[in-house]
Amino acid sequence: MADYEALRVTREGHLTWCTLHRPDSLNALDRALVQDLRDFFARLPEDTETRVVVLRGAGRAFCAGLDLKAQAPSEGDSSVQAVLRGQRRISEIVMLMQRAPQPIIAAVHGPACGGGFALALAADVRIAGETARMNAAFIRLGLSACDVGVSYFLPRLVGASVAAELLLTGSFIDAARAERVGLVSRVVPDAELESAARALAHDMLRNTPLGLRLTKECLRASLDAGSLEQVVAMEDRNQVLCVGTEDFREGIAAFLQKRPARFRDA
Repeated sequence: MADYEALRVTREGHLTWCTLHRPDSLNALDRALVQDLRDFFARLPEDTETRVVVLRGAGRAFCAGLDLKAQAPSEGDSSVQAVLRGQRRISEIVMLMQRAPQPIIAAVHGPACGGGFALALAADVRIAGETARMNAAFIRLGLSACDVGVSYFLPRLVGASVAAELLLTGSFIDAARAERVGLVSRVVPDAELESAARALAHDMLRNTPLGLRLTKECLRASLDAGSLEQVVAMEDRNQVLCVGTEDFREGIAAFLQKRPARFRDA
């Protein structure tokens, strides 16, 4: 595990908790936190011990978005090239999250605004505490609401009409409505959010590591596939890969013997 300035990373067996840790600023994204997130997610493809990740925020919030006090737009080089480099340093985080082979669960409580909203959307599963409030805050600051992958993820999750409403207004969506429209899988009291995330992660960890990786990969690719034939080809390839593993044989034996499977990623 790397040492980070603005992240706290802890491991429970094959579950890794990644906690945004700037609670005094509602975990707003400053340069240090952006760099830490980039490094953490970039390392995941080589981290064979981590099989599931839970992303959460310390204190009263998930993430309040870009820290405008620490990173005011008027500071430093304001050339187009410099602004684009800064923009890409943030937007590439969600692409790293997508490329990571491990399923990522976002446990969201309190505000998840702007870039924080984007981090939640880029996760594979979102669960929310009752205080969760999310919005595309960018448009409220004189920018387009379409930023950091939000306009890609949001309509795929909630449909075009709800996505358009949220993006064009910048209004908050609370936890109850987020659950109704399918933006989050479930809502629990804030005090139960950690245990709910852990239980969900453990449900995933009962399955084979290869099965988890290939399912995430295929599900993400299927959302953009051009035809049923392309999706079925991916599914067929994945099943052939899994059938050739010791874990598949162990899974069949455990099922027939009515016992828990003991998978070894082999």
